[in-house]
Amino acid sequence: MATRLSVITTRGGDDGTTGLGDGTRIPKDDARITALGEVDELNSVLGLLRTESLPADIDTLLERIQNQLFDLGAELCIPGHVAVQEAHVAGLDAAITDYNAELGKLQEFILPGGSRAAALAHLARSVCRRAERSVVALERRDAAAGEPEASSHVRHYLNRLSDLCFVLARAINRAQGTPDVLWSRDNATP
Repeated sequence: MATRLSVITTRGGDDGTTGLGDGTRIPKDDARITALGEVDELNSVLGLLRTESLPADIDTLLERIQNQLFDLGAELCIPGHVAVQEAHVAGLDAAITDYNAELGKLQEFILPGGSRAAALAHLARSVCRRAERSVVALERRDAAAGEPEASSHVRHYLNRLSDLCFVLARAINRAQGTPDVLWSRDNATP
């Protein structure tokens, strides 16, 4: 994309619409904008996570993911544009396999928590799931209307990324010497 913002306040959205990357204007509550906003929120949560003390390899991975999410957002912002490839999804699969190999087998459900950084990774996981649901809703709407759909790689990417965030939460807890918080049936009963 060659366009760079030099003016942030344009007042163009004062009427309740926003511009897409192809120049068209749509309502700010359109399914496309909802999906785009939730991907943006996910990227922000990952940025917040990166302010924590993380192992260098995890920080580097998250930096790459933030850039990929920006490209994924461009795909949502420009109908018909394709930015996310199968190789991006495969990269997430490889990271899941690598980090999961170092973790113990799950014996119980894990609650969000442990260290602050792990809790933020769990927050990113839940925001990612919401973004994925929004993309699915957008795909369904676009298919019904006969409009160009985002590539299925967008949905696959978000699905894998949420799994990776779960694994990274556990890896972060392990690196910080903090145990995962396990769900307990005894603590769930009144």
